[in-house]
Amino acid sequence: MIAIVDYGMGNLRSVEKALEKVGFAAAITRSPRQIAAADAVILPGVGAFKDCMDNLEQFDLITPVLKAIASGKPFLGICLGLQLLFSESLEFGRHPGLDVIKGVVKPFSPTLTDPDNPRELLKIPHMGWNSIRRLKPVPALNNINDGDYFYFVHSYYVAPEDEKVIATVTDYGTEFVSAIAFDNVLATQFHPEKSQQQGLKILRDFAAATRRE
Repeated sequence: MIAIVDYGMGNLRSVEKALEKVGFAAAITRSPRQIAAADAVILPGVGAFKDCMDNLEQFDLITPVLKAIASGKPFLGICLGLQLLFSESLEFGRHPGLDVIKGVVKPFSPTLTDPDNPRELLKIPHMGWNSIRRLKPVPALNNINDGDYFYFVHSYYVAPEDEKVIATVTDYGTEFVSAIAFDNVLATQFHPEKSQQQGLKILRDFAAATRRE
């Protein structure tokens, strides 16, 4: 069973339906016991960084999430679920995160320009389809190629202190980190559950790790 952490924010049902589509059972839960018993854990997220951290604390989910990561079981963060893993965010002030990854969540510059038309400002948030480039091998990305497109919607991006955790990058006026991976953790800025067949490949290969253990 794959636990989808429910802290009152995020497109939980779409993640659950995508996992079901690739043949894996999932449960939307805020039960520490169920999260501990799960074969894998997914932390999705949509919304403001501080609100999400407040909700994780309110529902007593910070410790279960950190224990899941420390346990070695497959762990996937999606969109804000990636950003929450970082030390802090600069979204509407300065707010502490889970501090699993040393680094900061930064805003896109409002002066970003389209590389194909330097006189045109790029829209913030970065919303829609964009391609990724892989920087290192990651099992859940084995069936993904450079140039494959995924769905994004975000105004902030992560800047890890240790560049070795960077799995993929994407260009949007500037090159930003679109996925990180280390040990049992994979986290993506894009939404696999909204990225059609390419996204389903990632969810399938992530979930398949639970059957190999």
